[in-house]
Formats: sequence, structure tokens, C-alpha cells
Amino acid sequence: MSHAKLQSPSRWTRSKTLLVTTLVGWVPLPIGVKLRNLLYRSIFQQTGKSVCIQPDVEFTDACCLDVGDEVKICRGVFINTRGNSRISLGNQVHLERDVRIECTTSSGKVDIRDNVRLDRGVDIKVHKGGQTEIGDRTYIGPYSCLSGYGHIKIGKDCLIASHSAIYAHNYNFADPTQKIKEQGYNYKGIAIEDDCWLGSGVRVLDGVTIGQGSVIGAGAVVTKDIPPYSVAVGVPAKVISRRSRDRDALSIDDKCLESKIVPNNSIDISINL
Repeated sequence: MSHAKLQSPSRWTRSKTLLVTTLVGWVPLPIGVKLRNLLYRSIFQQTGKSVCIQPDVEFTDACCLDVGDEVKICRGVFINTRGNSRISLGNQVHLERDVRIECTTSSGKVDIRDNVRLDRGVDIKVHKGGQTEIGDRTYIGPYSCLSGYGHIKIGKDCLIASHSAIYAHNYNFADPTQKIKEQGYNYKGIAIEDDCWLGSGVRVLDGVTIGQGSVIGAGAVVTKDIPPYSVAVGVPAKVISRRSRDRDALSIDDKCLESKIVPNNSIDISINL
């Protein structure tokens, strides 16, 4: 009996979300934007000013969603929350078409800060106990994927190009007599610090920290920590150069010289947004 009482508020909010979105979610622009801006306030946890939600945007339990000022959500976006999970969209966040943000259990959290832009088809999935944070003014390119049971933290002013993948967990596979999917998983979390640039198709594996101001070449697989202000390329990613904080001088420390790292003004790497 107590279990049913605990579940009923979630069922009610999901039903309310379905009712409101069914009534006005399909209405074309511009009247539809005005109707949704008015009526969705009754189903969102919090709604800012001048929010633009285009037709055919799908929500499952909008009471777990905070929406800031001047947020734009384009057609085909899917936002799924459950129970006590939370998704927060800061001011002037822009979600392009077909973006998917999902908390697969009731304990996930997604925090997207001010002026973040998620390009078409970006897929963010938070599993049990996981958390994803994306800092102010960060851009994530088309069809990039972020997923995991661990904490993914992306700093401010980052550029992450198309088809990149950031996975904050690994599956256990030590026992060959047991199916891999039955052996559980482990996680440490991922941190991408402020002002980093990841080229197209970069893979970032669990347990990695990419230091502030670093550049990762297209197609690289990052398996180990990258020091701040580094340029790294390859599979697995290796540091080939250091960026100087002084715009008028290249700084190469003794370790760079010993490992034959080349100056950053003499390399040619393909990095595309």
C-alpha cells in the first residue's frame, strides 16, 4: 500500500505531462510557441522568460525539468526524466533538432549551464546514480554521445566536435564463463576542464581528466589523463606538443624535450567542428 502511494505522484505528473503536450505540443509556429510557453509552465518544475519550444518536442515527466530564460528547444527533441532525477537547462541554452537527454533511473542528474548549445542529434544518457554537467558557453557538435554511470563534468567554453563519444563506465569481463552483461560494471568518472577543443570523432574513456586548454586531434582515443595546455593525437592519444600561455613565446619544458615532443607551431593535425 505504501509503495502505491509513493508511485502515484509520479504517475500523476507523467499523465499531466502527456495531457498538456498532447493538447498543444503539435500546434505550429508561432501561435504554438505562445501556447506552449503559457501552458508548459504548469508542468515544468521551473520556467524562465521568453522560452521557445517548437512543435513535436517530447517530455515524459516535465515536473523534473528546470528551464531558464530564453531557452530554445527545436523539433524532435526528447527529454526523459524519472522519479527524483533532475534535468536543468540554464539561460539561453539551445537544443537543436533530435537532441536526446535521458535519465534512465530515478537518481540521475543533468545540469546544462548558461549559453550551452547542443547541435543536432546529441545524445546524453545518465544511468543509475550518474551525473552530467556541461559548463557555460560550451558547444557539443552533431551526433556526439555522452553516457555513463559515473560523473561526466565538462567545463566552460569547450568545443566538442561532431561524432565524439564520452563514456563514464566500463563493463567487467574477467570471468569467461559468465556473460559480460551479467558481470556488472565499474566507473570512475570523466572531467574535461575549461577551454578544451576535441576534434571530430574523439573518444574519451572512463577515468580520464583532460586538462584546461587542451586540444585533442580528430579521431583520437583518450585513455589516460592529458595535462593542461597540451595537444594530443592518435590511438591511444599521446601528447605531441604543449600550448604556451604566453602568446608571444612557445613554452617547452624539459620533459617535452626528453620525450621529443615537437613545438606546436610545427604540427599539422585535422580538427574539425
